[in-house]
Amino acid sequence: MKRFFLLPVLLTLGLVLYGKPVLPEILSDGMVLQQNSRVNIWGKAERGKTVEVKPCWSKTAVRVTADNTGNWIAVIETPEASFTPRTITISDGEEVVLKDILIGEVWLASGQSNMEMPLQGFNNNPILDANETIALSGQYPAIRFVTIPKTPSFEPLESVKGRWQVCNPANSPGFSATAFFFAETLHKSMNVPVGIIVSSWGGTRVEGWTNREILKTYPDVDLNEEAVNKLHPMARPLLMYNGMIHPITNYVIKGFIWYQGESNVGAHQVYPERLHNMVTLWRTQWNNPELPFYYVEIAPFEYGNANDTGAAYLREAQFKAQKLIPHSGMISTNDLVEPYELRNIHPRNKTDVGKRLAFMALNKTYGYERVAAHGPEYNSMEIHDGKVIVSFDHANEGFNRTDGIEGFEIAAADGQFLPAQAIVRDGKVEVYREGVDQPVAVRYCFKNFQTGNLAGTRELPVVPFRTDSFEK
Repeated sequence: MKRFFLLPVLLTLGLVLYGKPVLPEILSDGMVLQQNSRVNIWGKAERGKTVEVKPCWSKTAVRVTADNTGNWIAVIETPEASFTPRTITISDGEEVVLKDILIGEVWLASGQSNMEMPLQGFNNNPILDANETIALSGQYPAIRFVTIPKTPSFEPLESVKGRWQVCNPANSPGFSATAFFFAETLHKSMNVPVGIIVSSWGGTRVEGWTNREILKTYPDVDLNEEAVNKLHPMARPLLMYNGMIHPITNYVIKGFIWYQGESNVGAHQVYPERLHNMVTLWRTQWNNPELPFYYVEIAPFEYGNANDTGAAYLREAQFKAQKLIPHSGMISTNDLVEPYELRNIHPRNKTDVGKRLAFMALNKTYGYERVAAHGPEYNSMEIHDGKVIVSFDHANEGFNRTDGIEGFEIAAADGQFLPAQAIVRDGKVEVYREGVDQPVAVRYCFKNFQTGNLAGTRELPVVPFRTDSFEK
């Protein structure tokens, strides 16, 4: 009988007896660790017990002591990237051996449904070339994924479910499509293993991925538990950060990729600052203020009326956020939607979304300077002889066409925008319309759903923009 009473007494005293060391699920066989780094290995053990962590590539072990709550964390150094499977042995008297570990590049992929959307697609929402991609995915056993399940929490969690999976036709249907094509491009370009941690939830707002301390400063956010529970699960603030980001911040990564914003349409005035606050929080939690943050402009979608501009304002806010967030960059998706996808918020072409994110990482993070990262971006305008002359950044080599350009509108002083003609001349774009003799502004694809065909010579699209400050 005394043996049955022992465990409750120990629990009351705060003494939890562990057998072998207990690791979070994200520290599992098949994981990828960031190369040339000091990475964390952590878990639970009996209070005061010494835990020894011995990577197979090192002659020495790291020894740490479990604290009063049984938590311990060891820091080990990783070598250069390699396709050779490695092991790590963790022991407190009893051993746990992690096997099939690869050393390479590790990124966190987060956001809402367009990041969550797996290679197998959603119901009535397919992924372009999904069957072939899945069938051939076994070519990339050095690409590994861990997908964090939807785990809302009012308080920050210590751990969360999610184990590493090797890329093959059995596992890849559940991988984030955007993140897969990002990983594939990095893997093929750099010839290193790539690990992706996917922590995403469809329909979530940026506020859902932000902590309580920051959210308390937002006048429109009520963190009372009763108020939060009245909201649709996807629209709730705080809970995704607590349950799906906080528990994985010990895992050392190279950077973030982010695809979110659809649920913040209508809140464009505060979006840049709130995205900046979220990124700052994440970088603080990962103890690295320079972690790259590359993100996706939301795609054209009707949002109730294709000719309205609510989504255009949000895209503009996303573009502006680059100037607030150091070490960041936005890729445009304006050209990656088919006309029939007017009412499909999940466009099927995730191939080019992932590739463009990878191009940005290759250029800005890995030093591949000859890989283009940006399409042409609006810089300035002049008005001459009834034409608006538009200058662009990232267009030193010109454009993909000189005429037959679609997507421009022009307005006179009345602020009414009308379809316009455009031609490329002397490295700039001239925009005009017969009958508009005194133009004051132009717009390019500045609607909820409007696709253009102007791009740079590397086929990266002109980012939608407006030269005016009208808002209606």
